[in-house]
Amino acid sequence: MSRKIDTKDLVQKIERLTKERMSENQVVSMDDLRRLRERKVLRTVLLIEDDETIRAALKRVLEGEGYRVLAAADGTQLSTVLDDAAVDLIMLDVGLPWINGFELAEMMKAHDDLKDIPLIFLSARTSDADVKRGFEVGADDYIKKPFDLEKVKRTVNTLIHLAHD
Repeated sequence: MSRKIDTKDLVQKIERLTKERMSENQVVSMDDLRRLRERKVLRTVLLIEDDETIRAALKRVLEGEGYRVLAAADGTQLSTVLDDAAVDLIMLDVGLPWINGFELAEMMKAHDDLKDIPLIFLSARTSDADVKRGFEVGADDYIKKPFDLEKVKRTVNTLIHLAHD
């Protein structure tokens, strides 16, 4: 015949001892808490690139750096991607269908909510005239394709850091 074991007293002792020991230790420092809060503020990159492979690769790389990435294949997809999201940086291909990147950049730089957001062109169009035009329409940087991913990450980090400090 088995007898039911009453563990209520044992559980109470374990809970009491655990609480005592937890209260003796600093669970988290204030500096750690501040760093955690800072990490929760995800910065958002708007990536407009018609090449699906490049778009997916950049999205993956930037998300790995801790950014939220909104991706569109061209200007017509912007309305479905933006939907009131705050954007901290725009990466834009020049060779887009229908409306090229230069035209799109001019429209964005004329828009009150987008005009002050840092803009990086990513383009296979590498002539001096194209680079000059990119800066004329408001680019903060112009990265030529094929590009070095480390340079892209450094540029994104720098421009977002400068815009939010």
